[in-house]
Amino acid sequence: MNPAWKDEELESAVLADISIGAPWALVERFSSIVRLSGSEEEAEAARSITSQLSDWGVEHTVHHPICLISIPGPATLRTLEPGGRTFTVKTTAFSPHTSGSEVEAELVYVPGHQAAGINELFSEQRTASDIDLRGKIVMTEGLGIAARGFDLAASGAVGAIFINPGERIHEGITTTSWGSPDLDSLGRVAPVPILTINRPEGQQLIELLQQGTVSIAFSNTTDTGWRPIPVIVAEIAGTDLPEEFVLFHGHLDSWHVGVGDNATGDATLLELARVFHQHRGKLRRSLRIAWWSGHSHGRYAGSTWYADTFAFDLMANCVSHVNCDSPGCRWATVYENVAWMSEAEGFCKQAIKDVTGLSSSGEGHVLRAGDCSFNNLGISTYFMLSSTMPDDLRTEKGYYPVGGCGGNIAWHTEDDTMDIADRDNLLRDMRVYAAVLLRSLNAPVVPFDYRATVVEMRAAVEKYQSGAGERFDFAPTVKALDSLRNALDQLYDRTSELGTSSARDELRQANAGQRALARILVSLAYTRDGRFRQDPATAIPTLPDLAPANRLASADPNTTMVIQTHLTRGQNRVVWELGQAIQIADQVLMR
Repeated sequence: MNPAWKDEELESAVLADISIGAPWALVERFSSIVRLSGSEEEAEAARSITSQLSDWGVEHTVHHPICLISIPGPATLRTLEPGGRTFTVKTTAFSPHTSGSEVEAELVYVPGHQAAGINELFSEQRTASDIDLRGKIVMTEGLGIAARGFDLAASGAVGAIFINPGERIHEGITTTSWGSPDLDSLGRVAPVPILTINRPEGQQLIELLQQGTVSIAFSNTTDTGWRPIPVIVAEIAGTDLPEEFVLFHGHLDSWHVGVGDNATGDATLLELARVFHQHRGKLRRSLRIAWWSGHSHGRYAGSTWYADTFAFDLMANCVSHVNCDSPGCRWATVYENVAWMSEAEGFCKQAIKDVTGLSSSGEGHVLRAGDCSFNNLGISTYFMLSSTMPDDLRTEKGYYPVGGCGGNIAWHTEDDTMDIADRDNLLRDMRVYAAVLLRSLNAPVVPFDYRATVVEMRAAVEKYQSGAGERFDFAPTVKALDSLRNALDQLYDRTSELGTSSARDELRQANAGQRALARILVSLAYTRDGRFRQDPATAIPTLPDLAPANRLASADPNTTMVIQTHLTRGQNRVVWELGQAIQIADQVLMR
């Protein structure tokens, strides 16, 4: 395992063969197509991709899974005083709806705040309120993503309005069910209709409330149901280890024409399919490229269906999955807060530096967002997003945090048009993706260092221990992590000696060990709901089985006992699984 490994001659050839012509033509084509999940327009976009793949001779399959999809329809809002005003509002995917009939109630404003960063944007935090909201329509600040502003079910409110931070209303989704629901996740939707409004009109409503009681009438509609959606999967077979593969993917569907989110990503997938197919005879592992539908309107329904349907193949053979969302956007000149799991950090930083000359930074713990649908299967990932705008430029422009488009606030709005794409940035980002993919495909041993994952876990456990104080003892977890770190030190000392001239069986064993470690450590770090389920689309802390320790300090005696029981069971899982990881490292060493 060598995070700095690269084949300079082949990498130079691959990067030189990447051009802007075909991908830019696809971006321009998609800039006139609204790609709602399962729509005819999306099918037209899919045909644009498959026809190009066919022309190039790239093997591919188009699946049509039936998934639960929700398309927002019209929404209205007006005040009820004589000569009342009307306001422009939208509703969200999977929002409960009124079937277009108006609901009348008193409006109540509870001051909140907008997200200060992308982590908060996708967090679960709620706005506290001591106001009686029963039978009222509550309004607060936020994007309304998954309707996390309030505990709406407990509040008794009959509707909720979220004030977006800018001039445009951002489209969104209000279910926390990851992918199409099963019996366990069915019903993870907002309990009341959700509306969104822009900041100027939201401020007008606040000013009306400052003058006295305001009653309003609202209506909304959504088209929610099971429907077929396209999933395109191309396969470029490797030569030495063809059963091992890297999954490179992005979403096909869009809000509006979605140029920066995600036509540029779709174009990147297409161009790299062409280039890697051209160099297929020099690839050690296979490259699998997928375009998902159901991302925007099904909470990652397409990628989740794929994880469900091909779970055993993914478990056995997938080296990593690489998400491609919003590359090549206007003003996106830095690589800051790049999404990568800890084990991929060193490898990704080196590749970005080699290709662009730029330093990069990342969170080290990937958000529960994007098409990161493979955590439960235990598959490492990097690059949910890639380049972004510098912080000082974002501040200068008065922009607020968004979840894509390189930081442009056109994200999820009608403004995400050709102006958001940048030819030079797209060409640069495609080359970055190509470099990290090629290194993952051709490194003798997959270049992930799971000692970094152990460091992340140990830091989290120290915080949990600090929060728990004397109410719970995490010493068994710490001991297991330290033992695993020692085992990994020995393992990587051994595998660092392996190279392209090493025996194939020895390389297969080393890589199988890397995948087996991922299956345990990724699952432990990111999931609670089991190998073949999907955790909710909410914030997932490192080692979520142990995170409730942070609640002990403020818990009453009865709740303390419940949390301690929970932590005992959680620690049992963590210590056992870490022991299994130690055995894997030892087994590779003994071979």
